[in-house]
Amino acid sequence: MLKDMNSKTLFYEYYRQWVDVYKKGAIREATMSKYLMTQKWVEKLGPELRLCELSRTAYQQLLNDYAKEHERQTTLDFHHQLKGAILDAVDEGLIERDPTRKAIIKGKTPRAKKIKYLNQFELHTLIAHLDIKEEANWDWFILLVAKTGMRFSEALAITPGDFDFARQTLSINKTWDYKGGGGFLPTKNKSSVRKIQIDWQIVVKFSELVKSLPEDMPIFAGQDKIYNSTVNDVLTRHCRACGISVISIHGLRHTHASLLLFAGVSIASVARRLGHASMTTTQKTYLHIIQELENKDVDLVMRTLSGL
Repeated sequence: MLKDMNSKTLFYEYYRQWVDVYKKGAIREATMSKYLMTQKWVEKLGPELRLCELSRTAYQQLLNDYAKEHERQTTLDFHHQLKGAILDAVDEGLIERDPTRKAIIKGKTPRAKKIKYLNQFELHTLIAHLDIKEEANWDWFILLVAKTGMRFSEALAITPGDFDFARQTLSINKTWDYKGGGGFLPTKNKSSVRKIQIDWQIVVKFSELVKSLPEDMPIFAGQDKIYNSTVNDVLTRHCRACGISVISIHGLRHTHASLLLFAGVSIASVARRLGHASMTTTQKTYLHIIQELENKDVDLVMRTLSGL
Protein backbone atom coordinates (compact mmCIF):
# COMPACT_ATOMS: atom_id res chain seq x y z
CA MET A 1 0.00 0.00 0.00
CA LEU A 2 1.07 3.55 -0.65
CA LYS A 3 1.64 5.37 2.61
CA ASP A 4 -0.17 8.51 3.76
CA MET A 5 -2.07 8.96 0.52
CA ASN A 6 -5.51 10.56 0.25
CA SER A 7 -7.55 12.31 -2.42
CA LYS A 8 -5.89 15.66 -1.64
CA THR A 9 -2.40 14.30 -2.25
CA LEU A 10 -0.54 15.94 -5.12
CA PHE A 11 -0.72 13.74 -8.20
CA TYR A 12 3.04 13.78 -8.87
CA GLU A 13 3.67 12.72 -5.25
CA TYR A 14 1.29 9.79 -5.61
CA TYR A 15 2.90 8.82 -8.91
CA ARG A 16 6.39 9.02 -7.36
CA GLN A 17 5.43 6.64 -4.54
CA TRP A 18 3.57 4.36 -6.95
CA VAL A 19 6.68 3.98 -9.11
CA ASP A 20 8.77 3.31 -6.00
CA VAL A 21 6.38 0.62 -4.72
CA TYR A 22 5.37 -1.15 -7.93
CA LYS A 23 8.19 -0.59 -10.41
CA LYS A 24 11.44 -0.29 -8.48
CA GLY A 25 13.34 -3.57 -8.73
CA ALA A 26 10.73 -5.10 -11.04
CA ILE A 27 11.74 -3.56 -14.37
CA ARG A 28 14.95 -2.95 -16.30
CA GLU A 29 16.96 0.13 -15.37
CA ALA A 30 16.40 1.65 -18.83
CA THR A 31 12.62 1.29 -18.42
CA MET A 32 12.80 2.65 -14.88
CA SER A 33 14.50 5.79 -16.16
CA LYS A 34 11.52 6.39 -18.46
CA TYR A 35 9.11 6.19 -15.51
CA LEU A 36 11.27 8.63 -13.57
CA MET A 37 11.32 10.99 -16.53
CA THR A 38 7.52 10.79 -16.69
CA GLN A 39 7.44 11.69 -12.99
CA LYS A 40 9.51 14.81 -13.66
CA TRP A 41 7.18 15.88 -16.45
CA VAL A 42 4.09 15.40 -14.27
CA GLU A 43 5.65 17.57 -11.59
CA LYS A 44 6.62 20.18 -14.17
CA LEU A 45 3.23 20.30 -15.94
CA GLY A 46 0.96 19.82 -12.92
CA PRO A 47 2.85 20.90 -9.79
CA GLU A 48 -0.36 21.71 -7.92
CA LEU A 49 -2.65 19.07 -9.42
CA ARG A 50 -4.23 16.92 -6.70
CA LEU A 51 -5.71 13.44 -7.05
CA CYS A 52 -9.20 14.75 -6.29
CA GLU A 53 -8.86 17.24 -9.17
CA LEU A 54 -7.86 14.61 -11.72
CA SER A 55 -10.97 14.70 -13.93
CA ARG A 56 -11.05 13.62 -17.57
CA THR A 57 -10.63 17.25 -18.59
CA ALA A 58 -7.69 17.83 -16.26
CA TYR A 59 -5.99 14.65 -17.45
CA GLN A 60 -6.56 15.52 -21.10
CA GLN A 61 -5.04 18.95 -20.50
CA LEU A 62 -2.00 17.27 -18.94
CA LEU A 63 -1.60 15.11 -22.05
CA ASN A 64 -2.10 18.12 -24.34
CA ASP A 65 0.60 20.10 -22.54
CA TYR A 66 3.00 17.19 -22.81
CA ALA A 67 2.16 16.69 -26.50
CA LYS A 68 3.21 20.27 -27.32
CA GLU A 69 6.85 19.22 -26.97
CA HIS A 70 6.71 15.54 -27.93
CA GLU A 71 5.75 13.31 -30.84
CA ARG A 72 2.54 11.28 -30.70
CA GLN A 73 4.26 7.95 -29.91
CA THR A 74 6.15 9.52 -27.01
CA THR A 75 2.90 11.03 -25.71
CA LEU A 76 1.26 7.60 -25.98
CA ASP A 77 4.06 6.08 -23.86
CA PHE A 78 3.60 8.90 -21.32
CA HIS A 79 -0.13 8.14 -21.19
CA HIS A 80 0.42 4.39 -20.67
CA GLN A 81 2.83 4.96 -17.79
CA LEU A 82 0.44 7.34 -16.04
CA LYS A 83 -2.58 5.15 -16.67
CA GLY A 84 -1.21 2.25 -14.60
CA ALA A 85 -0.82 4.48 -11.55
CA ILE A 86 -4.19 6.19 -12.05
CA LEU A 87 -6.12 2.91 -12.34
CA ASP A 88 -4.58 1.77 -9.06
CA ALA A 89 -5.67 5.08 -7.47
CA VAL A 90 -9.21 4.41 -8.72
CA ASP A 91 -9.10 0.88 -7.24
CA GLU A 92 -7.98 2.32 -3.89
CA GLY A 93 -10.82 4.86 -3.89
CA LEU A 94 -8.53 7.88 -4.14
CA ILE A 95 -10.12 8.85 -7.48
CA GLU A 96 -13.85 8.32 -8.11
CA ARG A 97 -13.76 7.61 -11.87
CA ASP A 98 -11.11 6.68 -14.40
CA PRO A 99 -9.99 10.02 -15.92
CA THR A 100 -7.93 8.28 -18.62
CA ARG A 101 -11.04 6.86 -20.36
CA LYS A 102 -11.33 8.00 -23.99
CA ALA A 103 -8.16 10.11 -23.71
CA ILE A 104 -7.10 11.69 -26.99
CA ILE A 105 -3.44 11.26 -27.84
CA LYS A 106 -1.87 14.17 -29.70
CA GLY A 107 1.69 15.12 -30.51
CA LYS A 108 4.06 16.93 -32.82
CA THR A 109 4.44 15.66 -36.36
CA PRO A 110 7.36 13.23 -36.30
CA ARG A 111 10.44 14.22 -38.21
CA ALA A 112 11.38 12.09 -41.18
CA LYS A 113 13.91 9.61 -39.85
CA LYS A 114 16.42 8.56 -42.44
CA ILE A 115 18.24 5.41 -41.43
CA LYS A 116 21.95 5.65 -42.13
CA TYR A 117 23.62 2.55 -43.49
CA LEU A 118 26.52 1.64 -45.76
CA ASN A 119 26.25 -0.07 -49.11
CA GLN A 120 28.15 -3.29 -49.76
CA PHE A 121 31.19 -1.56 -51.28
CA GLU A 122 31.43 0.91 -48.38
CA LEU A 123 31.17 -1.87 -45.78
CA HIS A 124 33.84 -3.88 -47.59
CA THR A 125 36.08 -0.78 -47.60
CA LEU A 126 35.49 -0.22 -43.87
CA ILE A 127 36.27 -3.81 -42.90
CA ALA A 128 39.47 -3.76 -44.99
CA HIS A 129 40.56 -0.60 -43.13
CA LEU A 130 40.15 -2.08 -39.64
CA ASP A 131 43.32 -2.68 -37.66
CA ILE A 132 42.81 -6.22 -36.40
CA LYS A 133 45.59 -6.79 -33.86
CA GLU A 134 46.47 -9.81 -31.74
CA GLU A 135 44.49 -8.51 -28.77
CA ALA A 136 40.85 -7.41 -28.71
CA ASN A 137 40.24 -3.74 -29.47
CA TRP A 138 37.33 -1.65 -30.78
CA ASP A 139 38.21 -2.58 -34.38
CA TRP A 140 37.47 -6.20 -33.48
CA PHE A 141 34.20 -5.03 -31.95
CA ILE A 142 33.24 -3.09 -35.12
CA LEU A 143 33.99 -6.18 -37.22
CA LEU A 144 31.77 -8.38 -35.05
CA VAL A 145 28.81 -5.98 -35.11
CA ALA A 146 29.12 -5.52 -38.88
CA LYS A 147 29.10 -9.28 -39.42
CA THR A 148 26.30 -10.12 -36.94
CA GLY A 149 24.01 -7.09 -36.68
CA MET A 150 24.03 -7.30 -32.87
CA ARG A 151 22.91 -4.46 -30.64
CA PHE A 152 25.70 -2.52 -28.91
CA SER A 153 24.91 -3.94 -25.45
CA GLU A 154 24.66 -7.50 -26.83
CA ALA A 155 28.08 -7.32 -28.50
CA LEU A 156 29.66 -5.99 -25.30
CA ALA A 157 28.36 -9.03 -23.41
CA ILE A 158 29.77 -11.65 -25.80
CA THR A 159 32.13 -14.12 -24.12
CA PRO A 160 34.39 -16.79 -25.71
CA GLY A 161 31.93 -19.43 -24.49
CA ASP A 162 29.18 -17.95 -26.67
CA PHE A 163 31.01 -19.08 -29.82
CA ASP A 164 30.53 -22.56 -31.24
CA PHE A 165 33.21 -22.53 -33.92
CA ALA A 166 32.56 -26.13 -35.01
CA ARG A 167 28.94 -25.35 -35.89
CA GLN A 168 29.71 -21.75 -36.94
CA THR A 169 27.19 -20.27 -34.51
CA LEU A 170 27.13 -17.49 -31.93
CA SER A 171 24.73 -17.50 -28.95
CA ILE A 172 23.27 -14.14 -27.97
CA ASN A 173 21.64 -14.52 -24.56
CA LYS A 174 22.58 -11.48 -22.45
CA THR A 175 23.55 -7.80 -22.57
CA TRP A 176 26.13 -5.66 -20.80
CA ASP A 177 25.01 -2.89 -18.42
CA TYR A 178 27.22 -0.20 -19.96
CA LYS A 179 24.84 2.60 -18.87
CA GLY A 180 25.01 1.49 -15.26
CA GLY A 181 27.79 -0.09 -13.23
CA GLY A 182 28.63 -2.88 -15.66
CA GLY A 183 27.75 -6.56 -15.39
CA PHE A 184 25.49 -8.88 -17.35
CA LEU A 185 21.78 -8.15 -17.85
CA PRO A 186 18.96 -10.02 -19.64
CA THR A 187 18.34 -9.35 -23.31
CA LYS A 188 15.86 -6.71 -24.48
CA ASN A 189 13.09 -9.31 -24.88
CA LYS A 190 12.64 -13.09 -25.23
CA SER A 191 13.06 -12.88 -29.00
CA SER A 192 16.47 -11.32 -28.47
CA VAL A 193 17.77 -14.62 -27.10
CA ARG A 194 18.95 -16.31 -30.27
CA LYS A 195 21.65 -18.35 -31.97
CA ILE A 196 22.95 -16.98 -35.27
CA GLN A 197 25.22 -18.32 -37.99
CA ILE A 198 28.63 -16.71 -38.41
CA ASP A 199 30.78 -16.78 -41.53
CA TRP A 200 34.12 -18.59 -41.83
CA GLN A 201 36.12 -15.34 -41.60
CA ILE A 202 34.69 -14.62 -38.14
CA VAL A 203 35.31 -18.24 -37.14
CA VAL A 204 38.98 -18.11 -38.18
CA LYS A 205 39.70 -14.70 -36.67
CA PHE A 206 37.81 -15.04 -33.37
CA SER A 207 38.85 -18.64 -32.69
CA GLU A 208 42.43 -17.36 -32.63
CA LEU A 209 41.56 -14.25 -30.59
CA VAL A 210 39.67 -15.97 -27.76
CA LYS A 211 41.70 -19.18 -27.32
CA SER A 212 43.56 -17.79 -24.29
CA LEU A 213 40.66 -15.78 -22.83
CA PRO A 214 38.37 -16.90 -19.94
CA GLU A 215 35.27 -18.67 -21.28
CA ASP A 216 32.72 -16.70 -19.22
CA MET A 217 34.25 -13.22 -19.27
CA PRO A 218 33.23 -10.55 -21.80
CA ILE A 219 35.72 -10.06 -24.62
CA PHE A 220 35.26 -6.29 -24.92
CA ALA A 221 33.90 -5.11 -21.57
CA GLY A 222 36.30 -4.79 -18.66
CA GLN A 223 36.56 -2.89 -15.41
CA ASP A 224 36.46 0.58 -16.99
CA LYS A 225 33.14 2.22 -17.83
CA ILE A 226 32.27 1.99 -21.52
CA TYR A 227 30.61 4.78 -23.45
CA ASN A 228 28.76 4.35 -26.73
CA SER A 229 30.40 7.57 -27.93
CA THR A 230 33.90 6.08 -27.54
CA VAL A 231 33.20 3.32 -30.05
CA ASN A 232 31.32 5.69 -32.35
CA ASP A 233 34.37 7.98 -32.39
CA VAL A 234 36.58 5.08 -33.48
CA LEU A 235 34.10 4.15 -36.20
CA THR A 236 33.81 7.78 -37.36
CA ARG A 237 37.59 8.03 -37.78
CA HIS A 238 37.60 4.89 -39.93
CA CYS A 239 34.70 6.12 -42.08
CA ARG A 240 36.40 9.47 -42.72
CA ALA A 241 39.75 7.87 -43.44
CA CYS A 242 38.05 5.58 -45.97
CA GLY A 243 36.06 8.40 -47.55
CA ILE A 244 32.73 6.65 -46.92
CA SER A 245 29.50 7.73 -45.22
CA VAL A 246 29.87 8.33 -41.49
CA ILE A 247 27.57 6.07 -39.47
CA SER A 248 27.20 4.98 -35.86
CA ILE A 249 27.61 1.53 -34.34
CA HIS A 250 23.82 1.16 -34.51
CA GLY A 251 24.13 2.15 -38.17
CA LEU A 252 26.22 -1.01 -38.65
CA ARG A 253 23.22 -3.01 -37.40
CA HIS A 254 21.09 -1.28 -40.04
CA THR A 255 23.78 -1.96 -42.65
CA HIS A 256 23.82 -5.65 -41.76
CA ALA A 257 20.04 -5.95 -42.08
CA SER A 258 19.88 -3.88 -45.27
CA LEU A 259 22.50 -5.97 -47.08
CA LEU A 260 20.70 -9.19 -46.13
CA LEU A 261 17.37 -7.84 -47.40
CA PHE A 262 18.93 -6.65 -50.68
CA ALA A 263 20.55 -10.08 -51.04
CA GLY A 264 17.08 -11.67 -50.95
CA VAL A 265 17.04 -12.99 -47.37
CA SER A 266 13.44 -13.18 -46.12
CA ILE A 267 12.06 -10.62 -43.66
CA ALA A 268 11.33 -13.47 -41.23
CA SER A 269 14.96 -14.63 -41.24
CA VAL A 270 16.30 -11.07 -40.85
CA ALA A 271 13.89 -10.46 -37.95
CA ARG A 272 15.12 -13.60 -36.15
CA ARG A 273 18.76 -12.72 -36.76
CA LEU A 274 18.29 -9.19 -35.38
CA GLY A 275 16.30 -10.45 -32.38
CA HIS A 276 13.17 -8.42 -33.21
CA ALA A 277 10.05 -9.28 -31.23
CA SER A 278 8.07 -9.56 -34.48
CA MET A 279 8.43 -9.15 -38.23
CA THR A 280 6.34 -5.99 -37.91
CA THR A 281 9.28 -4.25 -36.22
CA THR A 282 11.55 -5.26 -39.10
CA GLN A 283 9.03 -4.15 -41.70
CA LYS A 284 8.55 -0.75 -40.07
CA THR A 285 12.27 -0.15 -39.61
CA TYR A 286 13.26 -1.14 -43.15
CA LEU A 287 10.12 -0.04 -45.00
CA HIS A 288 12.08 2.02 -47.55
CA ILE A 289 14.26 -0.96 -48.46
CA ILE A 290 11.31 -3.32 -48.67
CA GLN A 291 9.55 -0.89 -51.02
CA GLU A 292 12.63 -0.79 -53.26
CA LEU A 293 12.70 -4.59 -53.32
CA GLU A 294 8.98 -4.71 -54.17
CA ASN A 295 9.63 -2.49 -57.18
CA LYS A 296 12.30 -4.94 -58.34
CA ASP A 297 9.86 -7.82 -57.76
CA VAL A 298 7.28 -6.17 -60.02
CA ASP A 299 9.84 -6.04 -62.84
CA LEU A 300 10.72 -9.69 -62.22
CA VAL A 301 7.05 -10.73 -62.23
CA MET A 302 6.46 -8.91 -65.52
CA ARG A 303 9.51 -10.47 -67.17
CA THR A 304 8.48 -13.92 -65.95
CA LEU A 305 4.90 -13.57 -67.20
CA SER A 306 6.02 -12.11 -70.52
CA GLY A 307 8.10 -15.22 -71.15
CA LEU A 308 5.17 -17.62 -70.77
